[in-house]
Amino acid sequence: MEKYRTSVMLCGGTGCISGGSLKVKNALTEELIKRELQDEINVVVTGCNGFCAKGPVMTVYPEDIFYEKVTVDDVPVIIEEHFIKGRPVERLLYKEPIKKQTIPLMRDIPFFNLQVLRALRNKGLIDAEKIDEYIARDGYQAAAKALTEMTPEQVINELKRSGLRGRGGAGFPTGMKWELCSRVKGDSKYILCNGDEGDPGAFMDRSIMEADPHVVLEGMIIGARAIGADKGYIYVRAEYPLAVHRLQLAINQAKEYGLLGENILGTGFNLDIEIYLGAGAFVCGEETALMRSIEGKRGMPRPRPPFPAQKGLWDKPSVLNNVETYANIPQIILNGADWYKSLGTEKSTGTKVFALTGAINNVGLIEVPMGIPLRKIIFDIGGGISKGRKFKAVQLGGPSGGCIPEHLLDTPVTYEDIVQTGAIVGSGGMVVMNDLNCMVSVAKFFLEFTTDESCGKCPPCRIGTTVMLDILTNITEGRGKEGYIELLQDISQDIIATSLCGLGQTAPNPVLTTIKYFRDEYESHINEKWCKTGVCKELCTFYVDEEKCKACGACKRVCPQNAISGEKKVPHRIEQSKCIQCRSCYEACKFDSIKIGPRSMREKLMETTDQEALKEIYTAAIAAKEE
Repeated sequence: MEKYRTSVMLCGGTGCISGGSLKVKNALTEELIKRELQDEINVVVTGCNGFCAKGPVMTVYPEDIFYEKVTVDDVPVIIEEHFIKGRPVERLLYKEPIKKQTIPLMRDIPFFNLQVLRALRNKGLIDAEKIDEYIARDGYQAAAKALTEMTPEQVINELKRSGLRGRGGAGFPTGMKWELCSRVKGDSKYILCNGDEGDPGAFMDRSIMEADPHVVLEGMIIGARAIGADKGYIYVRAEYPLAVHRLQLAINQAKEYGLLGENILGTGFNLDIEIYLGAGAFVCGEETALMRSIEGKRGMPRPRPPFPAQKGLWDKPSVLNNVETYANIPQIILNGADWYKSLGTEKSTGTKVFALTGAINNVGLIEVPMGIPLRKIIFDIGGGISKGRKFKAVQLGGPSGGCIPEHLLDTPVTYEDIVQTGAIVGSGGMVVMNDLNCMVSVAKFFLEFTTDESCGKCPPCRIGTTVMLDILTNITEGRGKEGYIELLQDISQDIIATSLCGLGQTAPNPVLTTIKYFRDEYESHINEKWCKTGVCKELCTFYVDEEKCKACGACKRVCPQNAISGEKKVPHRIEQSKCIQCRSCYEACKFDSIKIGPRSMREKLMETTDQEALKEIYTAAIAAKEE
């Protein structure tokens, strides 16, 4: 067996590959051969490391040195300084200062050391395209245990005791779902995996499929054994080519090793798994719509009961779980239910994977114990709000979720507590927003998505979301009327109560939570025709507070319309006839001298050049905003 003094684990997830990690890998290989170090230093392309925004990233073992944003040009320097001279390249290290650490090791970085990895236990540690590396980390031992040492009933009981709930969004107890299907008689049953992942800002399942495809297969093998299935499908959106490639490779390898196919491990148990490519319809994340899609029909939900456990794919008993759920199962079977539920809370056990995105310093994939406060995720693991801005809200649960404000940041991340805020845990999308976000516009954005993705089968969802979107559009474009807020709330309750599937039942959540926590923004849009964040272009006017302006020219340099004039040491001005309300000047100003006024202010500014009159207009607008 080859032994290396150094191993370089280079991220090969979609994010890092798009940043050039494969070019870095080729450069490393060529440079190592050139310096005759190929027998001492091993370069391994892994799946997603998790720190997506810092890619391409690499970790050097055994030193545990983490490099970020590595380029081809950095390769000779890393080899010369680090691999030959033993001096890590400091300019490529993680930039957040860490107390008492001159060289921040990977284990010292809060983004990594505050996580607890179970579903992601192999991320960044193995070559996803080599089954032997998965097996070397206890891979397929749980499947062997389930097939040779446990009855289906014992497998199900262990899952029930663990308290594992489906990680796809609904949070239904996994063991209970398996038990229901196992009790149904049938000549054939199906085990299904949902890898569709349609939520904006979500990339949890994609990353697992890319980094650790065999864990998905092993979880499905155990599930098939428990319910008595002999056929499985992994439903993956076609927009995930790397995930599809690695899953198919894993299936082929598992068949070659006798872990899929006929008479698995000599037990007489048969299971065949194949990949089905979805076309990207969000509604196909709903289990009955997904099954109709596999059947070659239009992906549309159907009423329940009967439930899929009784009558699912091709009207046969079927179980569907998502990727993250299956990734947890081998560890539960191998280590036991008590081990699994030692983390989390009584009703929300184990860990949860989140895609942390938005206005946050540390964007990436994280896994944390259930019950952790939102504040700890955002400000410790996430490193706080980017560019020094102020936190405003976090959108949890994707387009079906809700916006949680600052005063609720100490809410524990459990299924029960998050629902109390009006949001949902969902599949794991977590989008952080700062004070530059308009919450009315945010609600409109998510409703645009769900309206567009509605299958149209049931009128409450098809018509109701369209009506709500029309109302929000009117509000953001200056046509809001008194009573619109109450009308949105009434329509929302009707859609929730009467929609056929989860898409319609949860579509109003972003609207309801933004009204609940940011009602003042709705009122300002409707009553004052004023978007105080400057997002809704029809409802804002940008101007310069001359008393605060330092005439630094930052606003002038970023204006795409050359609408800002002014010489050095002379307060600048915005020519309203040229301004397109792009907000570039507002974000560039470091002295808070760019102000946002109501739309009505624009006409006043265009009508006068008198200094005293302008000053009165500015003063009135600033006073109104402070109120």
